Amino acid sequence: EEFRGQAFDSVITVCDSAAEDCPVWLGLGRKVHIGFPDPAAATGSEDEILAVFRQVRDDIRAQIPAYLRALSR
Repeated sequence: EEFRGQAFDSVITVCDSAAEDCPVWLGLGRKVHIGFPDPAAATGSEDEILAVFRQVRDDIRAQIPAYLRALSR
């Protein structure tokens, strides 16, 4: 509700749960899903879990700006 009525060029969902379970985006702007695994579902040692969080962070940091740059071409 907070963003209803605001115009966006793109609305990007980044987790599969958001793409499937979140309310339909009815506002202005193209909705795009760029999926990443949910790091909160990671298992293993603390170091292994931290590595998953870092990998997802790095993937988001690389893929979202690349997508946005491609839009501006």
